[in-house]
Amino acid sequence: MSLDVAATGERAESPLTAAELIEAGRAARVEMPRSEQGEYSPPPGRDPIGILRSQHEARLQNLVNLRVERMSANPFAFYRGTAAIQAADLAGAPTTGAEVVICGDAHLSNFGIYRSPENAMVFDINDFDEATVGPWEWDVKRLLASVVLAGRSLNLPADRINEIVGASAEAYRVWLNRALAAPLMARYFAPTSVGAGKRRLSKDMLRLVDQTLKASEKRTAHDVARRTLQTLDDGTLRFVERPPVLTRVEPEIQALAQDAYEAYRRTLAPNTALLASQLRLDDVARRVVGVGSVGTRCFVIALRGPAGETIILQLKEADLSVVERFGGVEPLPGYLDLSLLPDEQGYRVISCQRILQAVSDPFLGFLRVEGFAFYMRLFRNRNASFEISTMNPAQFSDYARVCAVVLARAHARSPKAPFISGYLGTGASYVRAMTRWAVSYADQAEADYATFVEAAADGAFAVR
Repeated sequence: MSLDVAATGERAESPLTAAELIEAGRAARVEMPRSEQGEYSPPPGRDPIGILRSQHEARLQNLVNLRVERMSANPFAFYRGTAAIQAADLAGAPTTGAEVVICGDAHLSNFGIYRSPENAMVFDINDFDEATVGPWEWDVKRLLASVVLAGRSLNLPADRINEIVGASAEAYRVWLNRALAAPLMARYFAPTSVGAGKRRLSKDMLRLVDQTLKASEKRTAHDVARRTLQTLDDGTLRFVERPPVLTRVEPEIQALAQDAYEAYRRTLAPNTALLASQLRLDDVARRVVGVGSVGTRCFVIALRGPAGETIILQLKEADLSVVERFGGVEPLPGYLDLSLLPDEQGYRVISCQRILQAVSDPFLGFLRVEGFAFYMRLFRNRNASFEISTMNPAQFSDYARVCAVVLARAHARSPKAPFISGYLGTGASYVRAMTRWAVSYADQAEADYATFVEAAADGAFAVR
């Protein structure tokens, strides 16, 4: 089913009021019962290994083995790198038809803390490479399946995992409703402060929050500069190689850097653009990041301010979202400027980030270099992730629930979110269905992981 946008196709608003959207969501249960959300059937001819190999074709071939190695660590690490597989698996699955701006890869490790421009520490979604406009169910299902896999990696019993998944699904519903009850401005710009809601967290989780905040104090440009930069006699900054994570770039890339920086500055807000104009670009290095992103073109850029201060930006390649490439969900009018797509995928990434986050990096910008799309952002802005592998059951339960809360708040910023609220209702049907789907898909991911490890051992991903 579908829910039409305004007739002009230029705005993401619905021709229906919020109350009418809620009622339309309730009516949608007839055509798409909530219990059907729990059904997972592998699509005919699914080829997870083929999907991964197709992703490798456009990546830096010298890093493909590293990506395979990182994804081979365990089923949860594998799942982190397989948003494309899940998009393909969901492509033919029925949905309610109410789209929102989605993360596209909303697993547990893609949430974390960072410092806002006002110097406050906030918790939010922190990865937007696959973000686009798409079915709300896809984000919820990706998050909940990651809860199952992460819970299994912690050796939690199945009934405890199911309980945590159900609580997370319920938290999404409750906090979507709470967000929709707030004024629109608050819905958009009220951040999830790290200090907020502490009374709802266990003492164990509060201790973990404090530990993560403490660790984030070392994840700053100053700390990166101390560990990875050297200062030459003339004051110029130079990256020190630490292969394979950090390596010097080719001379031709160095030569392109200043022009690329100027192109990037033109996409910034005027105040940040003026700030950026006062920075001197000293050096560029290639850097390997993440699990699923390994092999994409990624660089770090060292800049100096007029007082000798160091600012480091990250330049990261942006390709088509897997939601579009493998899930078949094409860009919809009314959300982003479609005249910039498909070429400016960096624009898609930073635009969706600004929508999904209550407060975002002011240095977000986009550009194209030598036919490749990129986006730019601050590097090491006290950003830190919570280490799931060290969590005890109480911490893990709290963390999963908070991620669901943040996802709900992000979805609530899209105009058709009231439809979701009406569809979910208040009964247990939605929670049971999503829990059932998450467990079934986690089983699928574990089976895919076993196939992946075997294929890797047989040389299926060998660079030729």
